[in-house]
Amino acid sequence: MASSTSHPKVHPCDERLPTGQLLTLGIQHVLVMYAGAVAVPLILGAAMHLSKDQVAFLISADLFSCGVATLIQTLGLWIFGIRLPVIMGCTFAAVGPMVAIGTNPSLGILDVFGATIAAGVIGIFLAPMIGKLLRFFPPVVVGTVIAVIGLSLMGVGINWAAGGVGNPDYGNPVFLLLSLVVLSLILLINKFARGFIANISVLLGIVAGFVIAAMLGRVNMEGVAHAPWVGIVLPFHFGMPHFDALSVATMVIVMFVTFIESTGMFLAVGDLVERPVDQKALVRGLRVDGLGTLIGGVFNSFPHTSFSQNVGLIGVTGVKSRFVCATGGVILVVLGLFPKMAQVVASVPPFVLGGAGIVMFGMVAANGIKVLSKVDFVKNHHNLFIVAVSVGLGLVPVVAPKFFSQLPHALEPILHSGILLASVSAVVLNIVFNGVRKERDARCEIRQAGHDFDGAAHASEAR
Repeated sequence: MASSTSHPKVHPCDERLPTGQLLTLGIQHVLVMYAGAVAVPLILGAAMHLSKDQVAFLISADLFSCGVATLIQTLGLWIFGIRLPVIMGCTFAAVGPMVAIGTNPSLGILDVFGATIAAGVIGIFLAPMIGKLLRFFPPVVVGTVIAVIGLSLMGVGINWAAGGVGNPDYGNPVFLLLSLVVLSLILLINKFARGFIANISVLLGIVAGFVIAAMLGRVNMEGVAHAPWVGIVLPFHFGMPHFDALSVATMVIVMFVTFIESTGMFLAVGDLVERPVDQKALVRGLRVDGLGTLIGGVFNSFPHTSFSQNVGLIGVTGVKSRFVCATGGVILVVLGLFPKMAQVVASVPPFVLGGAGIVMFGMVAANGIKVLSKVDFVKNHHNLFIVAVSVGLGLVPVVAPKFFSQLPHALEPILHSGILLASVSAVVLNIVFNGVRKERDARCEIRQAGHDFDGAAHASEAR
């Protein structure tokens, strides 16, 4: 007689892959987000004229904090953590305000850390309020925001491909050719490979590009030799933080900006992995934005948010397990504690990452278009206006960075975030044209769109 005992099917998001695959896929996620993660401490350190040792410590503290926040977000801790494949990193929305605070003669880096800590604490308490906004995000809004996320990031990938912003050799044909080689390798692997090899196509492309760049003498390994093997990240390394009221208020605005960006990101990830995000899950995820920011301030780092480039990687590979990103979090913690290893990863040239960035960021935009394909544009032509205007506004900071340069600097965190502009525009226009729906109805629409949202992932699984 056959046993009636059956094992419940594990959701792809909760799938525990073999250790070797977890490690390889985790490294792939880290390589994808590394350049963006270390950019914030590098920019702030240069603006404040910090010593090389101080900047190196900021990078280690940044990686350590990113890893801890990622582990909490993916695995969950009490009321924290969305438990989806998400990688946490320092938000670029905070760069302008932090530079303004850090370079103010009457303030300094301790005021940056103080404002970060305060914004994190306030953010934790604000998260439930933001979670109630879920009903304002039907598919026409979600699809628009996801598309703008991808389109906004495309500039980052393109600049990487040319050698990185600020590179005196920007646009060198060698850079462009190597970026094209990496991009071509990723596409070829996805075309002809199967299973696990196809899933690590981005990593293989980056490694191949790194090897070729090294053979051409285009990899700078200078910092590796001087970096110590072990470095402990201690809280309040630079001293006890200062809490300036105006600085705190500015960073709270940044926190709100990251909440809006993260909302779109979480909805995108939830639909991509077939686990649509409800209000409770959204609040848990946003709380980690606040908690990660608090941890960052304590451990000499900065405000944190989910990294959208890793969303694109999920779309490319079709791997939905949150434990892959959790492994990436462990790797980030290790890199933070072992500076020499961090320097090795940092040696990957931007133009090698550029080829991978173009396909990944483009995948985010494509997923947004896929969600929009389920929106009724025929019977309700108002939806066309919602998408058209919101995408246009969302791309303003990308195509015209100085568009708002004559407005007060205090508005920079809001006006320089294309994702926020697109989100606000889409939400407001949707209310004007379509009214406000009940959260349950909006969630059902998003879930329905999500059923068809993962076509690329299913194709990956079919390999």
